Amino acid sequence: MGHVDVDAFDSLLGDEGQALLTALRDHDPADELATATRLRRDHPAALVSAALTQAQLRQRAVAKFGEDAHRMYFTPHGVEQSTRTSVAVYRAERFAGFGARSVADLCCGIGGDAIALARAGISVLAVDRDPLTCAVTRANAEALGLSDLIEVRCADVTEIDTAPFDAVFVDPARRGGRGRVFDPEAYSPPLSWAIETARTTGRAALKIAPGVPHEAVPEDAEAEWISDHGHVKEAVLWFGTARPGMRRATLLPAAHSLLGTRLLPDPPAGPVGRWLYEPDGAVIRAHLVADVAARIGGRLIDPTIAYITADELRPTPYATAYEITDVLPFNLKKLKALLREREIGIATIKKRGSAVEPEVLRKKLRLAGRNSCTILLTRTDGAPTMLLGHPAETDPAIP
Repeated sequence: MGHVDVDAFDSLLGDEGQALLTALRDHDPADELATATRLRRDHPAALVSAALTQAQLRQRAVAKFGEDAHRMYFTPHGVEQSTRTSVAVYRAERFAGFGARSVADLCCGIGGDAIALARAGISVLAVDRDPLTCAVTRANAEALGLSDLIEVRCADVTEIDTAPFDAVFVDPARRGGRGRVFDPEAYSPPLSWAIETARTTGRAALKIAPGVPHEAVPEDAEAEWISDHGHVKEAVLWFGTARPGMRRATLLPAAHSLLGTRLLPDPPAGPVGRWLYEPDGAVIRAHLVADVAARIGGRLIDPTIAYITADELRPTPYATAYEITDVLPFNLKKLKALLREREIGIATIKKRGSAVEPEVLRKKLRLAGRNSCTILLTRTDGAPTMLLGHPAETDPAIP
């Protein structure tokens, strides 16, 4: 994918560039060479290249931004790092709920969060040090009719005076020249700077990697892990909330939010009962498995495994329930015989705490038949175990 500089990007905003983007809205990337050759007969090569790059990025961005993606502008890095709309909207609503009317969005990227904040009626100063990223954010604010609420400033975020704002949002870059950065102090800017900035503002949210070690979370922050449709997307450190030192798991799209109980002991481990619960990834990352177990009267199947079991079904949005029919020591031969006998042709294979790879196992099973089941590869009492069952027939929206 071609590199786009500020001048090439600006050329897209003119009439000729806009006409090209409209023509390329649904183009097939597989035909890129033929398309480029055809368009270069009537348009400058640099403009065609920029338009093709932008059309590809828009197609990739639909997964995060939905229909807005076709009107927005992106950089390759911006598509990858930007907040998906569902998460940005949820966070903007939290800011609005705290009474924030103005937010300094530091390291704004292509403007995903700034857009959600502006749509929530909040005025935003969007800051990034990269001139192309700033040009893209400006174009996005314009394209979505939000220019009155979003001011874009190309600057080093560490030089911004945040005092005039009700709240601050910081999304530090977590990628270096060699890929993803795991040490919070290697973020750009470092997490310690972001924390100090947060403490000097009334309210703040810092976006961090969901795998951040809990010991790196400051005691005066509320740490929130957010998943969307079951996939963990990010963690946020909130400052100035009523819950400092607490952990929260929030599950989108329904926005179910589980706030941890202080000093809740780990549930005991015990035998697998009729029901098995698989907690959402945000619950696991937030270390709130014990809270879910307490809600459903459950126990762990093993002290080291995040599966909860119970003898009766209590539906919860924070975990997926399965009705367990078989609990057996792991044995490939036995499993194959059992599935053949039951005519299992479709199997969902899950694992937690097992060395067996689901896709490798699937090939060995050679499934055939008209029935289906769920196979959970795990450990109970330290021993490799296979559990067979089916998803519980419940409404996942039940609180």
